[in-house]
Amino acid sequence: MIAIAFRGLTKTYGKVPAVDNFTAEVQAGRVTGFLGPNGAGKSTALRCLVGLSRPTKGRTRILGKRYPQLKNPLHHVGAVLDSRGFHPGLTGYQNLRVLASVGGLPGSRVDEVLAQVELTEARNKRVKGYSLGMKQRLSLAAALLGDPDVLILDEPANGLDPAGIAWLRGFIATQAQAGKTVLVSSHQLAELENVVDDVIIINKGKLVASGSLHDVTGDQTLEQAFLRLTGGAQS
Repeated sequence: MIAIAFRGLTKTYGKVPAVDNFTAEVQAGRVTGFLGPNGAGKSTALRCLVGLSRPTKGRTRILGKRYPQLKNPLHHVGAVLDSRGFHPGLTGYQNLRVLASVGGLPGSRVDEVLAQVELTEARNKRVKGYSLGMKQRLSLAAALLGDPDVLILDEPANGLDPAGIAWLRGFIATQAQAGKTVLVSSHQLAELENVVDDVIIINKGKLVASGSLHDVTGDQTLEQAFLRLTGGAQS
């Protein structure tokens, strides 16, 4: 089953294409790494996917529908695209409680997701006092609120120290074991190699590779394959 689909997605800013006729699929119940150099168009594609940006051409689908067509989207899709969307004067708990209320979720769910991302001790701390890594974890907690089938994570390792990155690897693995579909964009290629089933690589807005990890990398590491396929562009 296809959980996420990009069909001829094109997004231009002026005459400059950020994403150029991009077509790819993400299979349900699998972890897919969405890779590309800085400026390759990954974040733009993900913003189009969740309705934050309107495609110039083409379309995107999640569970067969455009994001705005999903009934109670919080229950179907959890997205981490930016850790700056929280009110700095509210506590972590209060920020999530607002989101839960909007989504019709019980307050008890807030404490459950805070525990999942190991932020229970910081639940009553104002977000303005959170480190970047803590804000990333709070974003993950927000994505989990509705216990969605699909998780879309754009650079979730930003701000995490080595221990936090190792924790994130375990977090993604746990979601996969629960049967979730995870689409994760990251520059932590060595870490991704340990958790992804499939890989999509984009460069200069265009698809350059898509398939299982083994099919894309062959006898190379993910980093070696990435550098080869993107013309040596550094991640």
